Amino acid sequence: MKTTILNFILFFSTGFGFAQNTEGFPFILPNEKPDREMSLAMERNYNAYMAPRPEHNELYSQFKYTKLQGFDYNGGDGTISRRDPSKIIFANGKYYVWYTYRNTPTHPQGADKCNDTIPSSDWDLCDIWYATSEDGFTWEEQGVAVPRPPKPNVGWRSVTTTDILVYKGKYYLYYQGFMEASGLRGDDCPVAVSYADSPDGPWTPYNKIVIENGAEGEWDQYSIHDPHPFVYKDKIYLYYKSDFDGDPRLVRMQGLAMADNPLGPFTKHPLNPVIASGHETSFFPFKEGMAAMVTRDGNEHHTIQYAKDGVNFEIASIVSLLPNAAGSFVPDAFNSKGNGRGITWGLSHVIAANGWEKNHAVLLRFDCDLSLDIDDPDMKNHYEYYRPEFFYKHGLNEKQLKRIELQNKELITK
Repeated sequence: MKTTILNFILFFSTGFGFAQNTEGFPFILPNEKPDREMSLAMERNYNAYMAPRPEHNELYSQFKYTKLQGFDYNGGDGTISRRDPSKIIFANGKYYVWYTYRNTPTHPQGADKCNDTIPSSDWDLCDIWYATSEDGFTWEEQGVAVPRPPKPNVGWRSVTTTDILVYKGKYYLYYQGFMEASGLRGDDCPVAVSYADSPDGPWTPYNKIVIENGAEGEWDQYSIHDPHPFVYKDKIYLYYKSDFDGDPRLVRMQGLAMADNPLGPFTKHPLNPVIASGHETSFFPFKEGMAAMVTRDGNEHHTIQYAKDGVNFEIASIVSLLPNAAGSFVPDAFNSKGNGRGITWGLSHVIAANGWEKNHAVLLRFDCDLSLDIDDPDMKNHYEYYRPEFFYKHGLNEKQLKRIELQNKELITK
């Protein structure tokens, strides 16, 4: 009988992976994956991330934010907005950034009240402006780079959400081109481009759509947003976002289009979408592949992801306070040659900076350590402290308070 019981215990423990673990897991966390049976959580800790501890993970960071100097917002009345900054480049002895700029008589009024001068949304009736800086903190606004073209050219209603490509000595600004006020047709718009011989312009509009909307019934049939170009594997890799799956809660994912020439033709990758989350996702070359800061929206929001081939992304870290619509300083965005060094700073935006009634966005600076070239322990902490006021700002709304009140009444009257 004892032999039978012993055999059963050995069989049971072997089947569940206990037999080879004669001792408990080491007190000192091994840097390399131990040769032992482990739980799925511990397997994941070694297989899914670049290091078993966040502070040793090159794609983990905290984010620090700084108010910028040099930008006026008209007292926060909602008439001036700056948002969606491009990647930052360094040229002519200074940093350059491009962004969506709105200066309208009123704050956004919604699709039902908009007209040729009243915007429907924060990104309606916009032009693309640019600014320069010598230190990345104080900026000097230089004015318009790409104005809205005359009707019926692509973007006659609004040009927004731009990003920069430098290729063979020329400069290319890609952007969304609206042909109708945002909110009237589901924000559908294609990608347009302008080009110049200098980052200061003048910019020549191509006046053609360079990335078309998808065919009817496809995931990107309406929206081709947030164009984000790089030179990678001797091609132009342009990542973009689309909104799909219907109202009122849209699904947002990221796609990829590739070309041999900045003006196209662009071919969409057959595996699109290549990232299944993210609203204003920001990419940068890292080692031999591409990394992505996946903000907001989707099962994998608030993650940094990595794809060795630029296509098949996996979660590399889970982070908090990711910058929205990050425009990073990416020195090797156009010549990484399989040796991407990562990023340490950039600009991002905060929407509804003075509340939703007078909706406008402001630009701010973020800093981080997602770089192979620095080691900043203060950016690698994974314990975060927020004062009570931070939590109170995330309070219940009136509908939720009413629900709780009714639940309490039901319990009392039982």
